[in-house]
Amino acid sequence: MSNGDDDPADASEGADAADNAEEAGGAGESTDAAAAPTLPDEATEESLNEYLDDIEALLDDAETEADLDDIEALLDDAEEGLTGADLPEPDEDDEDADDPRGDLEDRIAELRDGVEEARGPYAEDVIDAIESAASTLEDTEWTAAGRDDAADAVVAFVDAAADAVDDEVDTDDLDRDTIDTDEPDADADDADADGTGGDSLDDFVAALDAVAAAVADAGLDPDDDAETIAALLDATDGLEAGLDDAEEWDDLETHEQLRAQEYYDVLGHYKDYPVEWAALKEHETRDNVDMILLALDSLQSDFMERHCLEALERMGKRGKTEASVEELLGRAEKRDQPAIRILGKMAAEEATETLVEYVPEDSNPQLQKAVFKALGEIGAAEAVQPLANQLDPEGDTDSLVRPHAARALGLIGDTRAIDPLADALAEDDSDDVRAAAGWALRQIGTREALEAVAEYGDEHSFIVSTEAEKAERALDEAAPTA
Repeated sequence: MSNGDDDPADASEGADAADNAEEAGGAGESTDAAAAPTLPDEATEESLNEYLDDIEALLDDAETEADLDDIEALLDDAEEGLTGADLPEPDEDDEDADDPRGDLEDRIAELRDGVEEARGPYAEDVIDAIESAASTLEDTEWTAAGRDDAADAVVAFVDAAADAVDDEVDTDDLDRDTIDTDEPDADADDADADGTGGDSLDDFVAALDAVAAAVADAGLDPDDDAETIAALLDATDGLEAGLDDAEEWDDLETHEQLRAQEYYDVLGHYKDYPVEWAALKEHETRDNVDMILLALDSLQSDFMERHCLEALERMGKRGKTEASVEELLGRAEKRDQPAIRILGKMAAEEATETLVEYVPEDSNPQLQKAVFKALGEIGAAEAVQPLANQLDPEGDTDSLVRPHAARALGLIGDTRAIDPLADALAEDDSDDVRAAAGWALRQIGTREALEAVAEYGDEHSFIVSTEAEKAERALDEAAPTA
């Protein structure tokens, strides 16, 4: 595209550049010939980068689809030049070594993405949006109120579309009487019988199809009719928003189901919003585990899922039922950490087999921490050896995770853990691990366990010596008086 200020002295060079662009991609009619970059026959890293800089500038200034076609042709030329360029290869032994070819390939790919983002919008985008809305309208079961709102959204869209296209799209053949929301159709009684409301929306679907067909017939050009296409897309956005806001029968069914199962009956008045949350809080105070599980299953929102799980975690053993354990085990089998924490709070022995499988997963320290604590709270004797294996400082377990393994062994309280805990106390390089091992030995509480800790009273590490002092006091308290 020309700005009218071309220097005649550059005419010859510009003609060559235009020829190069045309040879590269066949397009070259809209790009300003004098501005079109050229690439030497033997491209270098420097010349390729300069060439791509020029293309990037052209992309910033592009105003038409033809401009973008020209830029695509220039990028084809850049790829061809890169293929034949003699560029240094990166050092395979140096991960940080420069890779000129890879960097240039990335730049070309990014510029191609930029071209695609700059294209359009097109009339086809409008048609796709209308057809998607028609499918939603046709396939959704609406409540009576939702059907009316959906119909209103269609009427508003048809009016907006007519305003947007002016005389370029013929909407005179759209029978507005067929989309009169005050006029029920012949199938109203049958629709009421199945609970999905009265009027059929077939006429409204037909109206959307008619608008889509009219847009297709108009032959809107992405350059000449850009404003019209943008206005039509705004209208389709409004249609989509209107349909999203219209009430679906499935949405209502969830609340009706909860109401039928007396989920809301615990509410004297609504203190919190949403009311489902207010009811959940009351069910938690009343230990109504089944109602919490009902909400967890029925209310498909991240907000309510989080609060249902937090309620079960706070309830701990009070929340343990066959149904709640089954639900949480299903989640734990997918490595869901909140579910694993709750199973620990519930002391759910049923989860032991599943959780023990996750003990050696060194690649996921956060999962290990949750699993170790849960196994400790459960008191899972089957986990003693797998947890003890995690104390090995020569193994793969992170030093930030090993203290959790030691504490879990202390919570379990099995005397088989005394020797591996004593070894960790004596040999581990981490004072946190050693202190956790000392704490665990104190929880086991036998004389052997306490003596293994007490000998570290003069330890340089304060947190280790503190555990030793507590072990000494426990031994003194257990000693018979004279």
